[in-house]
Amino acid sequence: MNVITTQPETTTVYLVASDFDQTLSFNDSGYALAEMLGISDYEEKVAGLSRSNLVPQGAELAYLLRHDPAFRSVRRELLIEAGKRVRLKDNVELFAEILSEGLGGNRFQFSVISAGPREVVCSALEGIVPPENVYATEFEFDPETGEICSVLRVPAGYGKVAVLQELELKLQISPDRVIYVGDGSSDLYVMHDVNSRDGHTIAVSETKSIGRIANRTVLSDNAVSVLVPILEDVLKWDSHQIRELFTSYGLALQDWDKIRTDWITFHNG
Repeated sequence: MNVITTQPETTTVYLVASDFDQTLSFNDSGYALAEMLGISDYEEKVAGLSRSNLVPQGAELAYLLRHDPAFRSVRRELLIEAGKRVRLKDNVELFAEILSEGLGGNRFQFSVISAGPREVVCSALEGIVPPENVYATEFEFDPETGEICSVLRVPAGYGKVAVLQELELKLQISPDRVIYVGDGSSDLYVMHDVNSRDGHTIAVSETKSIGRIANRTVLSDNAVSVLVPILEDVLKWDSHQIRELFTSYGLALQDWDKIRTDWITFHNG
């Protein structure tokens, strides 16, 4: 176990909640599933649903699994296999381990909130995040055919806010001790909610809509990079202490560029 002894021995419990697709993984779960099924126009199907505003942002795969004929052959076993094919970002397991061990005397509850199928997310994170800490889309399967017959819950859009608030009550954690990590439009509602109640939000993509509201944006292929704003902004560690922590886990913090990006467009008048 790695211990940093330079921090005060005050114990505070934080909730770190993270999206899954393109936050802990490189690609959307639907791509792995579509590839297994030989569906070549998955991206077009999702884009069409997004334009129609038929389903909340992030819930497109759940809708397709329930209603699109091309996905009718999907069974629970196929979802589990798709999860094994999802490519996770580097050091997701180490990220979860460091949070589990605690930082500076503080404890962290790590949970994943995703609109992806629960079977996919749990399979991808097997041995890393306990299933009871995964909150994802839940389906009901027909006991005779094995087909998906209904959607029980989809943590997308405001649905993520509902899950997060349930976790706060369950863990008895105040809103200002909540840290949320996400990457795209489906995280807007929950990030607005966390920010409005003095929590902390971290974006892991260059998506403009998210970058405008997140407290910090971190771009890296390594999952432990999310620890930087947690350590610096939430726990108030300095750069020396942060580098020391990563070194204790065998990681050298090589490139750490702090930049502010202004998105500017001019039109000729």
